[in-house]
Amino acid sequence: MCGRFAASRTPEELAGIFGVERWEPLEAPAPDWNVAPTKEVHVVLDRPLKDARDPRPVRQLRVLKWGLVPSWAKSPEGAARMINARSETLHEKPSFRRPFAQRRCILPADGYYEWVTAHDERELEVEGRKKRARKQPYFVLPADGSVFAMAGIYEFWRDPALPAEHPLAWWATCSVITAEAETGPLAGPPAGPAEGPRSLSEIHPRMPLMLTPDRWDAWLDPARTDEDELRGLLAPPPGGLMRAYPVSTAVSNVRNNGPELLTELAAPEEATLF
Repeated sequence: MCGRFAASRTPEELAGIFGVERWEPLEAPAPDWNVAPTKEVHVVLDRPLKDARDPRPVRQLRVLKWGLVPSWAKSPEGAARMINARSETLHEKPSFRRPFAQRRCILPADGYYEWVTAHDERELEVEGRKKRARKQPYFVLPADGSVFAMAGIYEFWRDPALPAEHPLAWWATCSVITAEAETGPLAGPPAGPAEGPRSLSEIHPRMPLMLTPDRWDAWLDPARTDEDELRGLLAPPPGGLMRAYPVSTAVSNVRNNGPELLTELAAPEEATLF
């Protein structure tokens, strides 16, 4: 799954990486090293400009809320539960089917966080000797330091309680697409001590679907609507591109935010129950 990620690159950096033609500097969220559900995030998408005579799609950097609200929803309640969409079934689910066909985007990230329950702690939890196990966060990122381009979908929801001209009448929301986690060995140096995870699947069975640059244009192209072709774009990237390392349990508190959250630890922490 993807429940937290880091996104610290500036709009100017993202524009250069993705070939963005248009963004609103005043709307840009600040760098965020602890992005949690319902926060505003940058997404890259191809879409005609509003009220423009030219109907061609323009690559834009937009600010959307993380947690998809279906267009047919009666209220935005439950958006925090739609932060992820499974790649295997999003073409079938009523909430995701139409966005998958018509409104695809990329969520740029430095990487994402995932939590692992240590083996001994998990055994105690199973035995009923501890109510909540100790969970060690790991940061997962491209081994070469490039942007983590997470595949996503977006949707618009109209608040019926507000007049059309109200600035909050329309919600623009998004969801991260997830896939089965890689079972092959991680790239880069070992992720902590010898007994630490050696693959992403040992950290968590799911991961955000990363799009390699050769798929960006096809994924963002709104003219591509053939389901079989789009499902082909959901294939996992080549193995061996990712690395992971333990980070401070401070990231588990959403109020903590700063580049220090990405500091690599020599070994997992031993304290803090949460």
